[in-house]
Amino acid sequence: MTGVLSKLGRANDAPFPPVNLLADFAGGSILCVMGILMALHSRGSSGEGQVVDAALSDGAAYASSFLFSSTNQIPMMWPGQRGCNLLDSGCPYYNTYGTKDGRYMAVGALEPQFYVALLKGLELENAELPHQMMLPKWGEIANAFKDKFASKTQSEWVDIFSKLDACVTPVLTFAEAAEHPHNKDRGMFLEVPGGIAEPSPSPKLSANPANPDLTIPKLGEHTMEILGSLGYDEETSKTAIE
Repeated sequence: MTGVLSKLGRANDAPFPPVNLLADFAGGSILCVMGILMALHSRGSSGEGQVVDAALSDGAAYASSFLFSSTNQIPMMWPGQRGCNLLDSGCPYYNTYGTKDGRYMAVGALEPQFYVALLKGLELENAELPHQMMLPKWGEIANAFKDKFASKTQSEWVDIFSKLDACVTPVLTFAEAAEHPHNKDRGMFLEVPGGIAEPSPSPKLSANPANPDLTIPKLGEHTMEILGSLGYDEETSKTAIE
């Protein structure tokens, strides 16, 4: 309903949903919290409350403002159909590539200095390829990258690009991400009971950092308690649950 889904997907294929991150979370809960904070801030000076209207469709569109504004103001970023542009997998140096062992590497070498480092890591000469901004030749560049990445395993590429500032990283599973040295140094994940890794609160505040409760309640664990706090007696609550 927002037009955003029309931008998501590879060329000559159907649009694909971004899990439920765009509407439910980015456009929903996060913007709803922002609206509540703005309303509280306004109350501090006005002394009055207000309704926070946080519709998922409105939020998804607003969270995607860059897509709308860049389409209108920077048409060179979106010259073609879905999947043929700079940021939607059409660009060979902003994409993912399969490796010899069936894993993937992510490439985000948009800036010239990162692109040079990318070519160095792939052992490709700039003179061998069309210029990076020659859009009609992007397919040729992509094929060269695809062949190169397929020649080594993910771990081999990680070792190569760990020594270069090329914006090239491995595509990790949740378990691998929790154990990655960079993420561990950042404290990006917390281990909750049962050995499951969950992302830690972000952004991190220096003066009063978050101290989350790592206990994950079981499904329905507090239902009776909540219904009781709402004034329902035990018999009515049990009937409602059943």
